[in-house]
Amino acid sequence: MAVEATPRINARYLESFTNTTVRILGRVTSLRGESATIDANGSVQLHLNRDAHLTPGNAVEIIGKVQPDLTVKVFQAMDFGSNIDFNAVEAVVDATHRYKEIFYTAD
Repeated sequence: MAVEATPRINARYLESFTNTTVRILGRVTSLRGESATIDANGSVQLHLNRDAHLTPGNAVEIIGKVQPDLTVKVFQAMDFGSNIDFNAVEAVVDATHRYKEIFYTAD
């Protein structure tokens, strides 16, 4: 059984991963009903599911699918609290795309 790769991205990679399931780690900047915005080296608009419980100001890891309008439909959300080194997060995203053959197959 094949496991679907979920590459780590940030806002600048959204356009390259349309219709793809991805992982994004960012800080929650706003919540409005069933939608939210996170800062992941740029603004990312999210369409939340019922199980997503986000806290403004906290870091959150999203697993979701990038939509054609570059919003992300959330499948799963994990609160990472407020003590996250976002420089390290950006280094991991950078390594993921610099050495993509290790992490995912480019279509």
